[in-house]
Amino acid sequence: MPANGSSLHDPARKRPLFWETAFSGSDPDALSEIWSTPNSPIKAAAQADAPIAYRCNFVSTEELAIADCAYDGTISIRREAPNGKLIIFLPLEGNAVFDAGKEQFHSVPGCGTILGAGRASGARLFGRRRHLGLFVDQARINRQLGHMFERTIGGDTDFHPTIDLTTGSGLVLEQLAVNLYRGLSGDGPLQQSPLALNALCDAMIYLLLETCPHRYSEALAAPASAPAPRHVKWAIDFMREHMAEPISLSDIATAAKVSVRTLQQGFRQFRNTTPIAYLHELRMLAAHRDLRESGTRQAVADIALRWGFTHLGRFSAEYRKRFGQLPSQALKR
Repeated sequence: MPANGSSLHDPARKRPLFWETAFSGSDPDALSEIWSTPNSPIKAAAQADAPIAYRCNFVSTEELAIADCAYDGTISIRREAPNGKLIIFLPLEGNAVFDAGKEQFHSVPGCGTILGAGRASGARLFGRRRHLGLFVDQARINRQLGHMFERTIGGDTDFHPTIDLTTGSGLVLEQLAVNLYRGLSGDGPLQQSPLALNALCDAMIYLLLETCPHRYSEALAAPASAPAPRHVKWAIDFMREHMAEPISLSDIATAAKVSVRTLQQGFRQFRNTTPIAYLHELRMLAAHRDLRESGTRQAVADIALRWGFTHLGRFSAEYRKRFGQLPSQALKR
């Protein structure tokens, strides 16, 4: 969240669980600063320099934020780079148009908009406009998908960009978002119940994954595959325990108590990959976690070497392809 907001907790406390920040004004440049992050700048502008006004209240946890925002006047907003978050707009009043690639989507009460984490996007807000904005880390969505598939998931989920909020799962999603905002804002009860908060966040994500079209919908609808055999699970446990060490394919097979050939067959059948590719992905995710959590306290090269990436240029290229940004950019979060 922007550094000039007020915090519900002592700002010196390490890794606070909740933040609440409120902004209001009429300056498009100030609005740009409010919405921007270091890796994903946003430009807001008033149409023909006509007067505008805005009021935004953000409530944030470490992996999710929800905002109640109201606008007056015609405002154009352009996100210059992806920000790693799935954004869901739930309109309460007024009209907006969102750009997602080459397509445009109208956003009015009863019709929500889902913007993927891996895309830059823009919007135009018309007249009196109010919406709830839900921001979810793509990494959390991928973790829950990973639990559902029992394998590592990466990249954007590619949700269909519109959702009907008047019935079915869309109506439930809007109700969950409203309850989340009320439960967190002010001195809401969810601030004293992290288990309930986590369950509510999980419920919203599972609702999206199970009822809204996205790139994994067909796979989720297919009959569940047979559980992975014990030797595949043993191999994965061994990799997780020793992934910072220079282990080989033979080491993994020995730990799994099978031959290399049997191990490779098991990973192809039950994880749709190879053991070494699976280990590589575990190490890449570990490096990603360390880069996000270390700030600028550690060098990219040190983190890369810790997880077995000895060629810094190749690591940077793979990291950018996997996460949409350079490792040095992740350090600046």
